[in-house]
Amino acid sequence: MSQSVKAELLDWLKPVQDPELHMSLVDLGLIYDADLDEAGKALIKMTLTSPGCPAADYLTHLVKERLLEKQGISEAQVDLVWEPQWNPTEMASEECKEVLGLW
Repeated sequence: MSQSVKAELLDWLKPVQDPELHMSLVDLGLIYDADLDEAGKALIKMTLTSPGCPAADYLTHLVKERLLEKQGISEAQVDLVWEPQWNPTEMASEECKEVLGLW
């Protein structure tokens, strides 16, 4: 996977926000991987703030819909993964850590 493709996809996904925290899934560190194959299929690996997150279906739908709005993407697959476990102190952006009060 090209790092520039991953960076482009992550940048495209930044508007997708967690409905409770009102912060970008990308900035929260919840999007673990992003790739695009030659056929235009985007593959995203993401996690949630907790395995029991009630917004799981909603969030994966938002990510998929946002991807399908991007020119060159004809199909989108969003896989929820639980490894590694999300750790905001290591995975979130500095801005998110500050808002969340994590040091």
